Amino acid sequence: MEKRDIDYVLVPAGLLVMVGYHLWLLYRIKIQPNSTVIGINCINRRFWVAAMMEDSSNNGVLAVQTLRNNIMGSTLLASTAIMLSSLIAVLMTSGNKERTASAFVFGDTSPMGYSIKYFAILVCFLVAFLFNVQSVRYYSHASMLINVPFKKMSPHLKHHNLTTEYVADTVNRGSYFWSLGLRAFYFSFPLFLWNFGPIPMFFCCFILVTMLYFLDVTCQFGWVAGVDDEEHSIVIEG
Repeated sequence: MEKRDIDYVLVPAGLLVMVGYHLWLLYRIKIQPNSTVIGINCINRRFWVAAMMEDSSNNGVLAVQTLRNNIMGSTLLASTAIMLSSLIAVLMTSGNKERTASAFVFGDTSPMGYSIKYFAILVCFLVAFLFNVQSVRYYSHASMLINVPFKKMSPHLKHHNLTTEYVADTVNRGSYFWSLGLRAFYFSFPLFLWNFGPIPMFFCCFILVTMLYFLDVTCQFGWVAGVDDEEHSIVIEG
C-alpha cells in the first residue's frame, strides 16, 4: 500500500465519524431536546423572549443589549472566518510547490494533494462566514421585533402568542446559525491536521467527537416546560 492510499481510507473514515455524530445529534435534538444543550437553550430562549415582550417598556433595553452582544459575537466569528479564508487563498496561490516537511508526512504529499487540503479548509471557513452572517441577520431582525407593542395592536391572546412565537423562532434561528458557524470551525481542525498526514486527522476526528459529546449532551435537565395554547398555562413534562 502506498502512502497516498492511506488518505483514501482514513480521511473518509474520519469525516464519516464527524458527519455521523452530527446526524445523531440532530436526531437527538428532534426527539429528545431536553437531553441536549442546544434543545434546552432553545426552550429557555422562548421563555426569555416571552418574558422580555411581556413588559417591553421596562425590558426593551435589556433585550436589545443582549441581542447586540450576540451580534457582536457573530460578527467577530464572521470576521475571523473571512480573514482565515483570505490567508488560505494566499497560501493556495503563492506558487510554492515545495514542502520542506513532506518527508515527515505519512500520506499524500503531492502538489495536488496539498491543493485539495487547502481548498477543504477554505470551504470550511467560507461556510462559517456565511452561517455567522445569517446569524447576524436574524439577531438584527429580532432586536427590532422584540420591542413590538403587540398588546396594543390586538386584544386577542392568540395573536399575542403568535407574535411571541415568531420572535422566539427568529432568535432561535440566529442561535442555530451561530452554532452551525462554530461547527464549521470545528471541522477545520481535523482538516488542518490533514496537512500533517491522514493519521493525525483521523485521531483528531475521534478526539473532537468525544469532546463535543460531553459539550452537547446533558443529563441535568430532566423536564421540558411548554405553553398550552388552549388553557394558556405552563405544562411540565417529565
